[in-house]
Amino acid sequence: MICVELSFTNDHARLAARPAHRERLRALHEQGALLLAGPWEDDSGALLVFTVDRARVDRIMAEDPYYTTAGVDVVSLRVWSPFLKPEHR
Repeated sequence: MICVELSFTNDHARLAARPAHRERLRALHEQGALLLAGPWEDDSGALLVFTVDRARVDRIMAEDPYYTTAGVDVVSLRVWSPFLKPEHR
């Protein structure tokens, strides 16, 4: 799995780009490429957990302008190897 942590500001460009970004995330979730995604409670950033390899995550991020929009910073992108995880159905 790949975990992507984002940091946000209240830049209007980010807020304007968010609906299209969330639609992309919904599609990735339906495809099984994204396990979890959501903002921190204070909306200072978000965490996304992808189930695909690093190359695919890199392509996903390159195809979604949200990741380079003003007000969005990628804080970290790390491979995660959980030993406990939900079963895929």
